[in-house]
Amino acid sequence: MLKDSLRDFIDGAAERSFISADDVKTLMGEILDAGISSRLEVESLLALDRMIEADESWGPALTKLVVEFAVWKRAPFGVVSGDDALWLATVLEVSGPSPNAMNIAYAILDEAGYVDVALLDFIMRGRQQARRSLMAA
Repeated sequence: MLKDSLRDFIDGAAERSFISADDVKTLMGEILDAGISSRLEVESLLALDRMIEADESWGPALTKLVVEFAVWKRAPFGVVSGDDALWLATVLEVSGPSPNAMNIAYAILDEAGYVDVALLDFIMRGRQQARRSLMAA
């Protein structure tokens, strides 16, 4: 279940079709000051990321929130294994690997002591897609 304040944040950003720098400050400093607490929150923020434009501060903030949740709030800490890696790879890949999705995956790879192959596969597919896009251009 989403916190009312997070639901209001998502609804407001969707209505404006933009996430401002002030929105990011509010999200990080008030709404999710203790971080993300559920997969549903991750999924909701990633869906919002795919739908609308955002200030340049959004990507790093989203990355930080998702990495902290995936690596440090899920046991075993410092490890992204099995079910968590498969879930994360699946939600990051919806609509194709976006720049923010790829940044999140790379940041998890940098932060975690161990990352399951499912997330590594997502990174490889994203790199292949980017390479194909460059070749087609």
